[in-house]
Amino acid sequence: MNRVVKILLIEDDTLDQIDVRRALDKKSILYRLKIAKNGEEALAILAGTGDDIFNGNPDIILIDLNMPKLNGFEFLARIKTIDTLKDIKVFILTTSDDKDDKERAASLGVSGYITKPLKLESPSSIDAFNLMIDLMNMQIM
Repeated sequence: MNRVVKILLIEDDTLDQIDVRRALDKKSILYRLKIAKNGEEALAILAGTGDDIFNGNPDIILIDLNMPKLNGFEFLARIKTIDTLKDIKVFILTTSDDKDDKERAASLGVSGYITKPLKLESPSSIDAFNLMIDLMNMQIM
């Protein structure tokens, strides 16, 4: 029996949101996707304000680094201080291929770093995306 994987996508670009949906659909997994357009909106979702399509925390968070109001690094720093959120698997999904950004993300405990545009033909993108899917599958069992 397959369980639905709950994914919070924090992404302000509509085309990138569509790309993520397409990539997930290609992987043939059951998922429920909630989209936040910035870190503040995502924190509100995780705090349970607004519509709670997850009925609890998401299994995976995909987050862009460059967003208005509260960027990806600021968001990560905040959730790592909240006991109920700090163990959620977080994957960076960004255009930045900067070494410093990757190191900073790693220091904040991310599970993977995926560069956009999301091209699943790219070895680094497909490896990180497949890791994310594997983690989802482990949480389903």
